[in-house]
Amino acid sequence: MLAARAPGAALIGAAIVLATVTATAAVSATAAFADDTYPSRPIRVISPFPAGSASDTVSRVVLDEVSHGLGQPMVIETRPGAGGTMGFADVAKADPDGYTVVTSSSSMGTEMVLHQKLPYNPLKDFASVALLGVQPNVLVASTQSGFKTVADLVAAAKAKPGTLTFASAGIGSSSHMAAERFRLAANIDVRHVPFRDNGLTEVMAGRIDFYFIPLAAAASALGSGKLVVLAVSSPQRAALLPDVPSIAEAGYPDAVFRFWVGLSVPAQTPPAVIDKLHDATETALQVAAVRERLARLGVEPNLMSVAEFDKFVKDDLAATVELAKNAHIEPTD
Repeated sequence: MLAARAPGAALIGAAIVLATVTATAAVSATAAFADDTYPSRPIRVISPFPAGSASDTVSRVVLDEVSHGLGQPMVIETRPGAGGTMGFADVAKADPDGYTVVTSSSSMGTEMVLHQKLPYNPLKDFASVALLGVQPNVLVASTQSGFKTVADLVAAAKAKPGTLTFASAGIGSSSHMAAERFRLAANIDVRHVPFRDNGLTEVMAGRIDFYFIPLAAAASALGSGKLVVLAVSSPQRAALLPDVPSIAEAGYPDAVFRFWVGLSVPAQTPPAVIDKLHDATETALQVAAVRERLARLGVEPNLMSVAEFDKFVKDDLAATVELAKNAHIEPTD
């Protein structure tokens, strides 16, 4: 025998169903609205590092073409300060409406290890959009060193532990992290000498033994006759330097290091907006003129879905934290 239902039960059930349907429809309508009307005004792209930096340069090459695809200008605003944290903090607090984007990069991971407290959470306060490209560092030494191969460098370092020096653009920079990864992989004892702007000059003069410098930054000096390029820090050879072995070929696959540049937005940005930004970026990366300009910088586009790029970012941040731990890199504040 069925139990009798309370008189208002049917009405309450109907109200719940109606509310659920209404809420679902509202979410769908919001997504559709965002997809149909976005973007309707210029988009701010915050560059957390100075104009001319690797991430800033790569983004400018790509975003001009993205602007054409979206029908709205992508206005790049350089917001350097505190090692990039000021720019990232501004974006983390911005409205999640797709009109504020940040040029994200490998630097997100180094900020996690260099600062005990950040005004944002790199893992929770940003949503990944698209990868613009990856760039290897090149392992260079002075022609005066006599090094012809990576094996020569490693042999010299092991013959005189603690004697050889390597330059970097500063603690936590890609040049520093690439060298630390190599140091650990090769199990050598070498000394770090950070510079602000003249590290390459010191290497060319033979006063510093080696340098893992970003390929684009080294390009103009490679033909000087004062440098020998021992390897590129990627798993394969670089298109710009087809005769130079990769660090993996040289026998150190664990020393692979590539600097990446991408785009991220504040967390909670609607998926439809992220998808539109992602698709416009992927389309731009397939334009021949864009690919040619990136190639001249030693940057290789790498097309990924939003989910793949998100995993890529999280994996890279975790690897950077692990590298810092193994290399005993301590927070600077």
